[in-house]
Formats: sequence, C-alpha cells, structure tokens
Amino acid sequence: MIISEDRQSHLAHKITDAIWNDDLVDYTDEDLALRLAKKAIMEFVKEDMDIDQKARDKVASLKRNVTEGTPEWDILYRKYYEEERNKRG
Repeated sequence: MIISEDRQSHLAHKITDAIWNDDLVDYTDEDLALRLAKKAIMEFVKEDMDIDQKARDKVASLKRNVTEGTPEWDILYRKYYEEERNKRG
C-alpha cells in the first residue's frame, strides 16, 4: 500500500483529533502526539511495503512462472502476503 506523505499527515491529524474529541486521551503535548501518530503510520506503511515485496518475490521465484494479474497470481500473492503478515504478528 502506497500512501503519500500528505495523506499520512492527514490521517495522523484525523486520528489525534478523534482520540482527543472522544476523550480517550488528554494530550499534554499535542505536537508530540501528532509526531508519534505520523511516525506510527510511516512505520506501518513501510512494513506493509516490505511484506508486499516479499510476497511478490515469493510468487516470482516459483518455477512455473505465474503471470501477475492472473487469478492464480492473485491467490498466491494473497497467500504469501498473509503468511508474511502472520509471521510479524
């Protein structure tokens, strides 16, 4: 999943605002909360991109040359993606 830096920032603002408005947390430093939310989103995106690449590499390494975009490729990609996601918890 590719999310632009602007979109990540927008999501971080939405998350911190929602948490504040729902009285789930009282921030002592709103800027710090926003920076931490942005960092968490960036780490999630980075990990997702790594998992995506590993799943693509696994499908590409198969001897039978499965073509991307075919139903077989999609099934294998989802399988390997979920396996890698589960390894990471």
